[in-house]
Amino acid sequence: MSDFRFCPQCATPLVAREALEDGGPKTRLRCPACGYTHWNNPTPVLAAIVELDGKVLLARNAAWAQRMFALITGFMEAGETPEEGICREVAEETGLVVERLALVGVHDFQRMNQLIVTYHAVCRGEVRLSPELAEYRLFDPAQVRCWRAGTGLALADWLRSRGITPQFLDDLPARDIQSAPHKDLDHER
Repeated sequence: MSDFRFCPQCATPLVAREALEDGGPKTRLRCPACGYTHWNNPTPVLAAIVELDGKVLLARNAAWAQRMFALITGFMEAGETPEEGICREVAEETGLVVERLALVGVHDFQRMNQLIVTYHAVCRGEVRLSPELAEYRLFDPAQVRCWRAGTGLALADWLRSRGITPQFLDDLPARDIQSAPHKDLDHER
């Protein structure tokens, strides 16, 4: 259900308890002492399909053991719009300036309890990676491979909007997946 174990209001251990809500009975973590309910709502995450000089920039997180490359992603901060947030993330993580921004779509990523808002960001500048990223690569859009969740679905939608049929990692034979030059994978923060 959630990693939440104690009530943030009174520190009593939370228990899974059914209660009647607008949509009917629902089991959630609730505080038996003060009545607090942990809603466990998804976290909004922002993602960018960064386009630089007609190529797609994919980056590898320094914490990842495998050589997986992904879209630029980050958490939305309080007080900013999604558009402001993704421009900030692109600047922080790559040093690039976003010139044009267009919404690609919104996808759920239930494994991480996230809602991913993805933008196509046409950028300019010189790439200067943050310490959080180990390396980046630029690819022709037709070369990128998608995975069937989260940002992979957003990337596939964007490719289709450009008239490119997306290729998915699970469509490749296992030996080719290991040698594929890039893979789109969601962030693991």
